[in-house]
Amino acid sequence: MSRRVLYFSLLSLSLTACSSVNNKQAEGGFDYAEQEEAAPLIIPQGLTKPKQPNDYAVTNEVNHQGPVGQNMDIRAPSLVMPIAASSRVVEESGIAIIWFDKVLEEQDLLNFIDKVVKDKLADDNISYSVINEDTELTLSKVIEGATSLKETSIDRDGVRTSIIESDWYHNEVDNGWIFTDIEQSTSLRFRYQLLAKPHGRSVSLRVSLVDYLQTDKRGGSKTMDPIDKQRAEKSMLNSIISLVDYNYRVQQRENRLLRANQKLVTLGQNPVSEDAFVVEMGIDNLWDNMPIFFEKHGFTISDLNETKRIYYVDFVKPDTSIWDSLWGDDVPVIDVSDAHYQFVLAPLDEKNEKTSVTIYKADGEPLSKEVLDKIFPVIEAGLSFRNVF
Repeated sequence: MSRRVLYFSLLSLSLTACSSVNNKQAEGGFDYAEQEEAAPLIIPQGLTKPKQPNDYAVTNEVNHQGPVGQNMDIRAPSLVMPIAASSRVVEESGIAIIWFDKVLEEQDLLNFIDKVVKDKLADDNISYSVINEDTELTLSKVIEGATSLKETSIDRDGVRTSIIESDWYHNEVDNGWIFTDIEQSTSLRFRYQLLAKPHGRSVSLRVSLVDYLQTDKRGGSKTMDPIDKQRAEKSMLNSIISLVDYNYRVQQRENRLLRANQKLVTLGQNPVSEDAFVVEMGIDNLWDNMPIFFEKHGFTISDLNETKRIYYVDFVKPDTSIWDSLWGDDVPVIDVSDAHYQFVLAPLDEKNEKTSVTIYKADGEPLSKEVLDKIFPVIEAGLSFRNVF
């Protein structure tokens, strides 16, 4: 027998051994389950009964019908994982439910979560149907398993709902290598219940197993172990929570890119029809941030007039070297002569949402439109503060 054949034989044996392990049962013998309880100690008359500590006494008020020994399921309980931003679980509840609080102000939260659920079903190639039910019936289903309405944090007035039922999820276990045979087949259907509070800033999602079918060579069963049922529901819910978190990140990235690519600076005119830059920012905010622009682009503030919104600056073209580009420290240079300039800010609308920035030479003459066009790429990025905020 070659070394390779021996290796694959040992690997096959190890895999077979691993597959035979039942992770539901404790390891070792279960003889203790058959032991009879010892009879109480009988003390002869006239003797003092010895003191018996009750530190480890077990009361008889226990569930005598519960599983014992090898029938005991030792697996740890499944948990709902609130990994998505602003998500929270229902405390002390065995149901697979989670609450989402609003993260994206421009999105309707109920519609956002509803779309995530439907997109997941589409990605899994599972069809679904939308269920229309009375709100009171929906509420009773959501709080099933909870001790009170307060535990689920649901207000009965003005609740918006969305209920989706999936088609069958199929999972088959094959047996064999070349000629395979289906050893076991499991099918599950889920219900996804969404409820939004009246203010729309909090939405709950509950996942419930509504149908189950398992078939093997010995027959079929429509009854699922309660622990397996809870694990299946929470596993499905956790997969949706992770998708909600992913979609949050995608949407936030798109919003950041949109803001980064937004043209906040354009060429235009100031209130007295002189050529100037127009910045979509209030004059107070722009005035406060102008020193950041000056510092990064070679301007030194020599004086200012806050009442008239004028910065008096000296410009010296920054020296750049190959090391700046290698380390990513190079800043685009404004192509104007070393000289004294005035940056004059003026509001352009009553809402104070736009501000003109006019650049004057030392003699009081504004820079021409040709010069503004030439330096626009650098000024636009600088006055947008794109690389700062």
